[in-house]
Amino acid sequence: MRLQKIAPEYAGRVRLRQRAFPLEVYGGGPPDRAELELEIWLAALQEPAAVFKPFGAEWPTTTLPAFEAAWCARQQDETLGDEFDLRIRRAFFAEGRNIGKREVMLELAREANLDMERFTRDFDSAAPRAAVLAEGRLGQTQYRVRGTPTIMLSDGAKLRHPIAYPKIQDGKILSVGKLPCCGEACYAATREMFETALRLFAFNA
Repeated sequence: MRLQKIAPEYAGRVRLRQRAFPLEVYGGGPPDRAELELEIWLAALQEPAAVFKPFGAEWPTTTLPAFEAAWCARQQDETLGDEFDLRIRRAFFAEGRNIGKREVMLELAREANLDMERFTRDFDSAAPRAAVLAEGRLGQTQYRVRGTPTIMLSDGAKLRHPIAYPKIQDGKILSVGKLPCCGEACYAATREMFETALRLFAFNA
């Protein structure tokens, strides 16, 4: 959310590119409800602008349809695709919708005013799944991605977003790292990541 907030300030100078990394394929499995319910309060503390609500009765057994739908949206327009990606996250975290269902992805696409004929055609093809798996495989094999979010420069150097992470064991939070910032106070650190990308470009030019 912060990256998308700051990115327009660097339009034409830094390109923010999102790649899929489905944890259920290349990590520890699909979303763990118990673990996310433990972590969600910490995310809410760190980003007051984000909306979080208790999860609904339905829980996604897969997130691949969400990754595939975001890929389809980006085929229409990259900026629109990034906005749609955020829309999917909002549907999950703030609205309790099951993002593992095809019909939910179609509902979100209609709400986002996407070209539904093209979206449905792409979504029903084999192309989105192949692209999502290829991006995840690239992240795992070439860039050594282990979790999300992972932020890196074009040369593969990883950047650390200012986030406090909890230590969870046996279904309990044992400790939480120091909170580096909160809300808008984190924007300076987010801008510094873009500035780092600019310095890399200047160095390689």
